[in-house]
Amino acid sequence: MQDLKQPEVKKKFVREKFASISGKYDLLNSLLSFQIDRYWRWRTTRLLKEFPTGPVLDLCAGTLPLSLELARQAKARTVLSVDFCEDMLRAGKGSLPEDERRNRLHPVCGDGEEIPVPDNTVWGCTVAFGVRNLSRTQKGLEEMYRVLRPTGKLLILEFSRPTNPLVKPVYTFYLNTVLPAVAGMVSGDKEAYQYLASSIAAFYEPEELLSMMRQAGFSSVERKPLTFGIVSIYIGVKED
Repeated sequence: MQDLKQPEVKKKFVREKFASISGKYDLLNSLLSFQIDRYWRWRTTRLLKEFPTGPVLDLCAGTLPLSLELARQAKARTVLSVDFCEDMLRAGKGSLPEDERRNRLHPVCGDGEEIPVPDNTVWGCTVAFGVRNLSRTQKGLEEMYRVLRPTGKLLILEFSRPTNPLVKPVYTFYLNTVLPAVAGMVSGDKEAYQYLASSIAAFYEPEELLSMMRQAGFSSVERKPLTFGIVSIYIGVKED
């Protein structure tokens, strides 16, 4: 695997890997998470229930599963779905359900470190499993803060590392051995899922990410671990 410490190298690598698996991405998410990913997205979007109308931003939107849930939970909500991999957005648009939600989703190809949205525009910003893929995490968090309206909320759904002594070894074996093998067979790109495992192992500790959110300007920051700490929801508010 390439050395991904250089931001532009990482950005190019991640974009190419997601493009290569875009057609199988949703299938593999459901298969490899035993469909628990649907519950994680539901829990995340429920935390925006105080903003049932107006625009929200789904950053690193991929194939649009979180965007769809955001639109499902609030019938007057519009969702701007931004991702820097056009192939992922195209795959998502191609499989949108034939219901009214498609009229309220607006996919845009754009960079999470230079979000194509004016200042103080959206009531909520969600990022599902995308913060790990930013080449400049702090810059991305500052951009998320910039585009939120005062009192708006940031929700980051991201993998974390369980600390339970019974869960940790099982999860580590699954993540590093089972997942890349199965995903590689289905998607044809084992390296993409080896990157997934390595990026989770190298990601910030929860307190580090919370500190970075505070540094970006967010207040009332907190973390909600889910499913034995396999994933976490990080919450931040832009003060009035």
